[in-house]
Amino acid sequence: MSLGEVFISGLLQVLLERLTSRETLSYFRRLLGVGKELKKWKSMLSTIRAVLNDAEEKQLTNQEVKLWLDDLRDLAYDVEDILDKFSTEMLRRQIKEKHGATTSKVWGLLSDVKFNCNLRSEIKKITDRLHEILEVKKQLGLNEGTPSKAWHVPPSSRLPEGPVIGRDTDKTKIIDLLLKEAPSAINFHVVAIVGMPGVGKTTLARHVYDDDATKEFNIKVWVSVSDDFNLERVTKAILESATSGLAKEYKEFNQVQESLSKELAGKKFLIVLDDVWNTCVYDLWIKLQSPFRVGALGSKIIVTTRDANVANMMGSTVYQLDCMTGDQCWEVFEQHSRLDITKRPQKFELIKEKIVAKCRGLPLAARTLGGLLRCKQVEEWEEILNNKMWSLSDNSGILPVLKLSYHYLPSSLKRCFAYCSLLPNDHEFREKQLILLWMAEGLIQQRVEDKKQVEEVGSDYFQELLSRSLFQKASKSNDKYVMHDLVGELARWAAAEICFSLEDKGNDDLHPMARHISYVIGEYDGVKNFEAISRVKHLRTFLPFQQSLSWNHLTRRVTFDLLPELQILRVLSLNGYKITELPNSIGKLWNLRYLDLSYTWIKSLPPSTTTLCNLQTLLLEGCYELEVLPANMSTTTTTTKPFPTKWGRLYES
Repeated sequence: MSLGEVFISGLLQVLLERLTSRETLSYFRRLLGVGKELKKWKSMLSTIRAVLNDAEEKQLTNQEVKLWLDDLRDLAYDVEDILDKFSTEMLRRQIKEKHGATTSKVWGLLSDVKFNCNLRSEIKKITDRLHEILEVKKQLGLNEGTPSKAWHVPPSSRLPEGPVIGRDTDKTKIIDLLLKEAPSAINFHVVAIVGMPGVGKTTLARHVYDDDATKEFNIKVWVSVSDDFNLERVTKAILESATSGLAKEYKEFNQVQESLSKELAGKKFLIVLDDVWNTCVYDLWIKLQSPFRVGALGSKIIVTTRDANVANMMGSTVYQLDCMTGDQCWEVFEQHSRLDITKRPQKFELIKEKIVAKCRGLPLAARTLGGLLRCKQVEEWEEILNNKMWSLSDNSGILPVLKLSYHYLPSSLKRCFAYCSLLPNDHEFREKQLILLWMAEGLIQQRVEDKKQVEEVGSDYFQELLSRSLFQKASKSNDKYVMHDLVGELARWAAAEICFSLEDKGNDDLHPMARHISYVIGEYDGVKNFEAISRVKHLRTFLPFQQSLSWNHLTRRVTFDLLPELQILRVLSLNGYKITELPNSIGKLWNLRYLDLSYTWIKSLPPSTTTLCNLQTLLLEGCYELEVLPANMSTTTTTTKPFPTKWGRLYES
């Protein structure tokens, strides 16, 4: 688990900058009497940061070093939490002074004394833990190295999507299968594209789906299935795609199926079921295809899967997608590396042979390696191609080229990429959505000399990850993106237990030091779904994802009892839940930076919303029941658009 750089190096740099700010040093020295303590922190953290490169290398084979990095990561988060408390308290006092708030001097003094006392106690604990970590560092024999250079966005980061390489023959054969009349006892026929992960099944299916030859189909639908073959979700997704959202009107599954039958009746359709994993779904498949039987003769279904048993279970005509040739892989690599053939170094043919061998016929590997080496001088390529991580075996099953691509990311990008482990498989996302989340989590590092807004820096981050093929364009949309499932596995490997998906691991395995949680919304989410969250004391992210447009219900006990207790939350989303109100105790979430209430039935915001002094982003898209905002909200915030709005960004005035 490569964690040395992903969370720690970038995070320590942020902490060191905050610890040296004049305001922080002045307050801690004057009111807390712990100015010397802060200087110790700075010295100890600087000493630790100097050995991170060595620790990152050694923890791949040394479990004790990995555990040391885990402890350091948790400590760094706790230091940041303390600094957040301090900065929020200072901001609150400034706001009170600005608006002339009157508070009893005695009460204000008692409040200051209590806050300062608690802060001193927490600072003492951090100092003790830092000493322990330094002692273990000595025992591990970690060596100092050269700190990583500050990362600058390459001028060529924004790469256009290139043409699909090496699959024209495959496309022609698939289209022939779609257009010819296949003997069948039913009106539709299934064509399965089968191949190993990373070989380009989805890319080929998209290549076929977008071809003019498929215009003869009256209805075309694309649905990502992934590892969870949920019958109701997939059926609703097909109906939504065919009707632009009709499925949300129905609560009962049989209503969805009946509506889909009416929509497909007598029409020639093409449905793509992308990335089907589960072989134990025969009964579900029989139920899913029920509405398909009323379509016109010649209708087709394309299935992409890594498992031939899935194709056989569906009664498909199987098209086995083979690996690319070496020459085709090299074309893909050239496309993504932007190789300048006029600057080829000596031994270039040998380097080319190594690159082709490393790709193993997989276009995903060629794209990723091209994106990685694009950022390096050609003279550095051989060093990367000879890295021992190519041959380092572990049980993760992740392609070595993906690990290397992650390994060579700048630390700031590693943190942002690992955060993407919260995204469900095949989830489609927009650039701006991800940037707003990164902003809320403090993952975007602004450089004063660049004079860029934080959103602009975040866009640079996004485009760089896109150019390295860690993100790619979604199949159905020009403004949405997706992570390949193998890249998603890489993100989860990088994030470890810090980022947690309830679907992947479940309540029982929730690590007490988890900081970020995501899950896929259910139709009825009761308090039992979240019982383990109460054991997590440092949660920063509560992020549900909606996979269909139907309304979903969340028990009142979650919004009124559980969430207000998660006081250091930075990100809170209730998007898509049929909730009508929030508790006034939402104001206790003093660290909240991102609040998404889109597509809820909320009618008003509680008055305490105006006390959320760290709030950066408020999303109220589709809040058609919203009648009023708190009366004094305009005195503390300004909005870019009237409500309800798609992007309701809030700025401190």
